[in-house]
Amino acid sequence: MIPVPTAGRVWIATGHTDMRRGMRGLALQIQEGLRRDPHGGDLFIFRGRRGDLAKILWHDGVGLSLYAKRLDRGRFVWPSASDGAVAISPAQMAYMLEGIDWRNPQLTWRPTSAG
Repeated sequence: MIPVPTAGRVWIATGHTDMRRGMRGLALQIQEGLRRDPHGGDLFIFRGRRGDLAKILWHDGVGLSLYAKRLDRGRFVWPSASDGAVAISPAQMAYMLEGIDWRNPQLTWRPTSAG
């Protein structure tokens, strides 16, 4: 699990991103496209065109970290491309990384009996 700092925020970059980009390319996209500071301690999440790959860029005060996750089945739920970035909570990020709809998380299975 990614340690989310208490002062940091989690941002989803709307739309799709070229997943060939590395740390520097994504940091430049944050700075120029989203008009935010990539070294400020916030987490930035990007999604590829197919929707099954997400990358997270985070600066922890010492250096940049790049995390990637590819879903075996399904796609990441993503906001519309109208805004540049959408802020979500760390709990919503955890849902999203598990492939759960972070906008309206619900249990997918509940046991009917104990035995």
